[in-house]
Amino acid sequence: MQLGVMLFLMASGLTLVFGIMDLINLAHGSLFMVGAYLCATVYQMTGSFGIGLMAALPGTALVGILIETVALRKLYARSHLDQVLATYGLILFLNELTKILWGPRALFLDVPGVLSGTVEIIPGMPYPAFRLAIIIVGIIVAIGLYFLIARTRIGMLIRASATNREIVGALGVNVKLLYTLVFGLGALLAGLAGAMAGPLLAVEVGMGEDILILTFVVIVIGGIGSIRGALVGSILVGVIDTLGRAFMPTIFKLFMNPAAADGIGASLSSMSIYIFMAIILAWKPKGLLPAHA
Repeated sequence: MQLGVMLFLMASGLTLVFGIMDLINLAHGSLFMVGAYLCATVYQMTGSFGIGLMAALPGTALVGILIETVALRKLYARSHLDQVLATYGLILFLNELTKILWGPRALFLDVPGVLSGTVEIIPGMPYPAFRLAIIIVGIIVAIGLYFLIARTRIGMLIRASATNREIVGALGVNVKLLYTLVFGLGALLAGLAGAMAGPLLAVEVGMGEDILILTFVVIVIGGIGSIRGALVGSILVGVIDTLGRAFMPTIFKLFMNPAAADGIGASLSSMSIYIFMAIILAWKPKGLLPAHA
């Protein structure tokens, strides 16, 4: 569940950008990395994870807005191949810039003291409080995004732009500004995911690239442009990936030697989410909950 919620924080922003702006942004994982580095830096300076988190969110949003304004705005009318090539170049640029600013060595953060203990969700089964906090944050974000998209005027404009941006522009809406705000929101969510992942992972150059692959799997399974789909897909991918890694080697040990079981189990567990994605696409080519279903 915790991995699924982390993926949702990434996927929700990426699916908004992909579904509404029709932009394939491979550099979304780099914004995850930026959020982690900003949070880690401020945390080390102040000793407060909360202050680090509060600095990382607007900081990553501003970086995202700058990237959209300077580089990505020119790509909306271009082909997806052009977008892929340009945003891949952004990955390389941001990785090298991160090395220049922070150096090549990884940063390591301690779990905040107030969340360093465990919580007994079920009697006799303690669960790390920080991981539980990530789940709670993800639930709050999901509820907030639902109300933003479904219950507010700006959400109405976002949904309308996803359907027909030309008509929305003809009605007097500043579509460029709207797209910039949407991209900034996506960047903020990626930065939130990176900041929350900081105490669990090494904060290092390129840390967002692995999670980006899982994020794309999530939005394909859930349905491109769908926040509901991103939530459902994230939880499914998180549970399937974690259960596969935890139990598949053990299952194979029941009928083969331990060394072979570990190797085959690890390989199949890594493949499990992609097999699941293939099954979903064969059943529902547009994903489980496509945006315009």
